[in-house]
Amino acid sequence: MNQTELNKNKQLPNKEERHKLFGSVTPGPRTKPVEKSKMADLQNSKKDFLFDIDMVGISNVKHPITIPSQLTPEIQTTIGTFSFGSSISQGSKGTNMSRFTEQLDHYHRQGFAVDIETLKKFTEELAGRLNESDSEIEVSFPWFFERKGPYSDLAGMNYADATIKVLYDAETGFDVTVTLTGKITTLCPCSKEISEYSAHNQRGNVTMSVKLTEDFDEQTIDWKAALLEAAESNASARIHPVLKRPDEKMVTEQAYENPRFVEDIVRLVAADLYEYDFVEAFSVECRNEESIHLHDAVASLNYDKKSEAQ
Repeated sequence: MNQTELNKNKQLPNKEERHKLFGSVTPGPRTKPVEKSKMADLQNSKKDFLFDIDMVGISNVKHPITIPSQLTPEIQTTIGTFSFGSSISQGSKGTNMSRFTEQLDHYHRQGFAVDIETLKKFTEELAGRLNESDSEIEVSFPWFFERKGPYSDLAGMNYADATIKVLYDAETGFDVTVTLTGKITTLCPCSKEISEYSAHNQRGNVTMSVKLTEDFDEQTIDWKAALLEAAESNASARIHPVLKRPDEKMVTEQAYENPRFVEDIVRLVAADLYEYDFVEAFSVECRNEESIHLHDAVASLNYDKKSEAQ
């Protein structure tokens, strides 16, 4: 009798006995209450717990969201990665973690369009749900936009990584920071200068974090498109999903005509962000994935417009 025939004739114990074989035990007596009103609530204990806590909450929460965009596609469904939090005082033991996800589900059932005004409302309501004077939310997501070849006009989808962070405080109001990482092409000025022909180029990653002014109007300005333009317009060339040969000729020639070091990129992008009226403060980083080295080249700068008035 072969192994297949032996397996067909194997007599297995029933599922309950199999579970016992692998460690399951009979449930013990249940003595603690099952009604919520009768259960101990340790997190709501009130004593002197030594220190205030700046932030407590949950992170790495993935959830479907809808993103509005002024670039095509104007409405897109994507996955958001959330974190939520609030402070707690020295007299409170902890926070109620389930209230964060309860709030998220409430907004999801209404159709969660992630824009700044919605997130402001979310944080203010979340603070009330937590019985705290402040709360915060951060959501990161891939934002897609259509990009056409410069000659063929053939379209495809590019994306950038976007983040919105909203802090709410009952006394001071809202603080909103947005971040975008876009990809660009850079061509090395030094390589172009010293070589008889050609020059090495590489993909660069430009990360811009911007504190928005209080009067920022999302209906007028799409911050995602504005930050993307600040990165791409100062690059050696833009990244394209579809390039036919005439497109490729145009893009590579454009890169050769606009060589950029990482230092050049951060300064040029900073100049654009400085001129944006809706930007209060910003940071810029360019990280090049070097094509002739194993290391990355990186440069960064920070600037606060308020410092000019001091």
